[in-house]
Amino acid sequence: MNKGEDYSFLADVIAINIVNFEVVAVEDFHTTFHLWEDTHKDYLLTDALEIHFIDVKKFNALVQKDIANDPLHRWLTFFDQNISDELLKELMDMDAAIYKANEKMTFLANDKEMLRLYNMREMAQIDLNSGMRKAEREGVVEVAQNAIGMGMDTGTIVKLTGLTFDEVERLRV
Repeated sequence: MNKGEDYSFLADVIAINIVNFEVVAVEDFHTTFHLWEDTHKDYLLTDALEIHFIDVKKFNALVQKDIANDPLHRWLTFFDQNISDELLKELMDMDAAIYKANEKMTFLANDKEMLRLYNMREMAQIDLNSGMRKAEREGVVEVAQNAIGMGMDTGTIVKLTGLTFDEVERLRV
C-alpha cells in the first residue's frame, strides 16, 4: 500500500493456527475470532480480520469425520501422518487440491537437498526439546537440593518438585 491510498484496498487478513493442544475451552475443534468492541458486543470493528484455531487433538477425537462433504475434514485427514494409502487415494480422488498437494509433497520428498534440510530441522527440534527437558530436570533437582539445604522434609519436597520419594532421598546423600 502506498502513502495516501484507501485502506479498503488492503487484503483481508486471515490467521490460521493449527495446534495440537487446547487453546479455546470449547468442544469445537475449529473456532473463529473477530474484533468486537468490548462494551458494545454487537459492534464488529472490521470483518477484514479473522483468527482461526484448529485443534488437531479435538479433531482426531471426533467419532465421525465428514470427508465427503467437509473440505476442512478432508485436509486435516490428509495432514495425518498415519493416513492409510487407501484413505489417501480416496481423498485425492475427492479433492483436486489435495491431489496436487500430495504431488508437491512427493516431489519435495524425492529432492535430496530438501530432504536433508527437513531432516536437519527435525533433528534441531529434537535437540531443542531434549535440551529443554534436561534443563527443566536440572532445575527441579536444584530446587530439591535447595529445599533439602533449608531443612524441608522429603514429603514436602516431593509435593514441591514432583520428584519421587526415592529421588529426593538419593539427593540427601
